[in-house]
Amino acid sequence: MHLHLLRDSKIGFGNILSELRDTSVQKDPYRFRMNLERLGFLMAYEIAQTLPTTEKTTATPLGLAAETVWAQQPVIATVLRAGLPFHNGLLQFFDRAESAFVAAYRDENHEPGGPIQVHLNYVAAPDLHQKTLILADPMLATGQSMVQAYEALLKNGTPAAVHLVAVLAAPEGVAHIQEHINAPVHLWVAAIDAHLNADAYIVPGLGDAGDLSYGAKL
Repeated sequence: MHLHLLRDSKIGFGNILSELRDTSVQKDPYRFRMNLERLGFLMAYEIAQTLPTTEKTTATPLGLAAETVWAQQPVIATVLRAGLPFHNGLLQFFDRAESAFVAAYRDENHEPGGPIQVHLNYVAAPDLHQKTLILADPMLATGQSMVQAYEALLKNGTPAAVHLVAVLAAPEGVAHIQEHINAPVHLWVAAIDAHLNADAYIVPGLGDAGDLSYGAKL
């Protein structure tokens, strides 16, 4: 696994992360969603610089122009529901990309400090064979939802390259991916925080990204 840590980038990841974490700014769900979108767009820009390219000749009204373009558009897969704003940002950059969606939820009926169980109940994806897969989940906590989503998507074909993308990660989640995904993948994260708490939330983190985006669930 190749880890890309973007926190110290000069294009403003820290500014956006600061707003996402700020409890006063979090009172505005629209602003929170827009910040996730902005990070998705910026992270797509970083990923794009690693994608294979080809030369394309385009006819203009006055002649021919040669340009360097991506060899193919990626497939952007997202773990619902917190991933939707993040997905929109990635899709704004890769505007002709196909999309895939995985619905994952964790079982909240566990003993304090006990293992967290993650369940998938919906997968919709195009053919992934020999394509570039970008799998996004804003919070990489235990890593279970990312790994299970990745494994579920492989039923639609083996990608040529895989990029896993998260806004925040815990060391435990990074370790889980290293242990359970044997294929060569790129992991892109804006920041790696200190640890998980007893309820498997990232500390200091930012809270529940899904609830902050769309309202608290029952």
